[in-house]
Amino acid sequence: MNRTVQQLFDLSGKTALVTGGSRGLGLQMAHALGEAGARIMVTSRKADDLQDAVAELQGAGIDARWIAADCSKEEDIRRLTDETLTRMGDIDILVNNAGAAWGAPAEDHPIEAWDKIMNVNVRGYFILSQQVAKRSMIGRKYGRIINIASIAGLGGNPPEMQTLAYNTSKGAVINFTRALGCEWGKYNITVNAICPGFFPSKMTEHTLKRLGQDELASHAPLHRLGDDEDLKGITLLFASDAGKHITGQWLAVDGGVSVVTGG
Repeated sequence: MNRTVQQLFDLSGKTALVTGGSRGLGLQMAHALGEAGARIMVTSRKADDLQDAVAELQGAGIDARWIAADCSKEEDIRRLTDETLTRMGDIDILVNNAGAAWGAPAEDHPIEAWDKIMNVNVRGYFILSQQVAKRSMIGRKYGRIINIASIAGLGGNPPEMQTLAYNTSKGAVINFTRALGCEWGKYNITVNAICPGFFPSKMTEHTLKRLGQDELASHAPLHRLGDDEDLKGITLLFASDAGKHITGQWLAVDGGVSVVTGG
């Protein structure tokens, strides 16, 4: 018997691990998954931020917990996986969202900043996906992995943006998603990516102030930036059985910026 739409999107009984989940887009996605019935483990580097995030999630009636970890460090990623499995059991949904950015002219971009961005945005995604899949998803032949990329990974930026390493890392995340989706399909693990445009957040605060929020919004066909609801729908689609036949794909959530020639 075919399931209803409500049943397909229902995440009751599922457990989700969301990195970079203490604020911004990560917290928005944690809300989406929790509101659909999933139990949530959020992680980021700062315990105080995580405590505030979990209090907010629990206040919304969501079963949420936290673990402080640095997703640029292999030992922290292994500990994060260990503790999540111990405290919550199998991980059904992994959202790789922890990220770093850096602005500098390409000719003067610090090598240590390049390495930092690659360690968090690419290497960290790989190590955590590998750990969670080997220890919880492959054996059960079930998993949903959602990687947060960016429209910055689809091409270049206006020259004043000067975020070469960030753009490069997010382009890597998109192809990481494609390749991993192909390889792990046999285990019934779907791997998909979301490419947000500009959303007000701590990471984009400086850029929005420098370039102008209204100016950036004017380049979008919808004439707006992302808000606190705009990632919820696609997150739930990729995490639930409503999206069980989608893998290796990316979708831009950017108000249409990425489809404008020269956008």
